[in-house]
Amino acid sequence: MEFIFRASPTILYTFLTTPACLVRWFCDEVDIHVNTYTFFWSGSEEVAEILEDIEDERLRFRWLEAPSKDEYLEFDISQSPVTGETILVITDFCDEDELEDQKQLWESQMQELRKETGG
Repeated sequence: MEFIFRASPTILYTFLTTPACLVRWFCDEVDIHVNTYTFFWSGSEEVAEILEDIEDERLRFRWLEAPSKDEYLEFDISQSPVTGETILVITDFCDEDELEDQKQLWESQMQELRKETGG
């Protein structure tokens, strides 16, 4: 999924990697140890390891409980050379029957992220 932001790539990257920012739009709590993020939502937790981290450009996680090692969650950040807007492309995996729910979840999450980043 692709989302447009007015916030700079640096601000967006900060909101993807900083505990104080992640709890404002993504999770209830997060604990980061080197390359492992433990996310908490309503009493449950999910652990992810960072596969790729390029500052202001890309962040790729692999959920440790994912059914396949080929599945990941990726945030790819770029800037339009024409409009100057920041483009965030999210790659996530789900079962076919969960696709619409997953899209709605990301739409909702991105609304929160836009509020927090100023657009």
